[in-house]
Amino acid sequence: MELTSTPLFVTLITVTALAMLAALLLWNRIPGPGWVRWPARVLMLALCQLTAITVTAAWINGSYGLYSSWDELLGTGNGQDASAMTAPTTGRARFMPGGDGTQTAWFRGTHSKLAGQVIVWTPPEYRAPGAQRTRFPVLVLLHGYPGSPRTWIDLGGMPDALEQLIALGASRPFVLVIPEIYPGGVNTDCSNTPGRKVADWLARDVPELVAKNFRTLRGPAGWGLMGVSTGGYCAAKLPLQYPKVFRAGAALDPDPLTGDPEVLPDAVLRERNSPMWLVRQARKADVGLFLATSAQDRESPPQQLDAFVRAAAGSGVRVKTLVRPSGGHNFQTWSGMYPDALGWLSTELSPPAAGR
Repeated sequence: MELTSTPLFVTLITVTALAMLAALLLWNRIPGPGWVRWPARVLMLALCQLTAITVTAAWINGSYGLYSSWDELLGTGNGQDASAMTAPTTGRARFMPGGDGTQTAWFRGTHSKLAGQVIVWTPPEYRAPGAQRTRFPVLVLLHGYPGSPRTWIDLGGMPDALEQLIALGASRPFVLVIPEIYPGGVNTDCSNTPGRKVADWLARDVPELVAKNFRTLRGPAGWGLMGVSTGGYCAAKLPLQYPKVFRAGAALDPDPLTGDPEVLPDAVLRERNSPMWLVRQARKADVGLFLATSAQDRESPPQQLDAFVRAAAGSGVRVKTLVRPSGGHNFQTWSGMYPDALGWLSTELSPPAAGR
């Protein structure tokens, strides 16, 4: 059974209930002298506690998206080989409705050859009478590491948070797209590496799938990203690498903008994929970036935002920053940044428009 599967969670709950029932039934029925009965009772109590702990751990992992597979939890293996990843191709992939208003598809990208999950949510305006020919801007949400697309829903409060802001007139109605940012279980900071083209997965394959199945605006003016932590790093770099795909990116508490040596040990590869290096190479790029953090976040200090603004000077890249006075590296802080980030994205990206 998969680590995050419902059958595993139900099995753990069942085992816990059986362990408790066995302890109640056998407590006074253990034969033998006291030195035999009491150790047996201690073992029964320990079994009850152990099974209860595993249920709690499984619930926390499923809620926070900490580990998506047994290999990731145990530290075994190097992720699934891209050449061995199988799923329907872009043309054959089908979106299946979920119970929370979302639609989910698994597919294998044409360009990256990677396979993974993509969750899509369409705003109420998408289904409104008379909107059949209206195309909508797209906002790609990038989760952190470790994490999964469900993290945005279970912890990030999406799409409810966006829907509330739309109702208040504080955000445009976006089609939300939530893909895996490390399909196959290998984190590359959304970069193309010799064995894994994650940047192509996010910037070519995912947009291709979504555009084929939903009424989305064409061109970069209709496509933006918002990410948290590692996903924030990716949201800052992908518009710089793919300005013909994405017009804007909002990075909430991004990882170090110079790159992580533990993720990309190759110094040249790491530098060439870092937002700090990329923004220095940008020339008259029609790209906007929103960088946000809190004064208390040691993982994403405000100083790196200042350094990025200096690096972007003269590049033509539009940079807006936000530093909140308090908050940790978590969704409680990030959700407080939604109004600013989504309001800014609404000014950078085009509104819904009629089209074929």
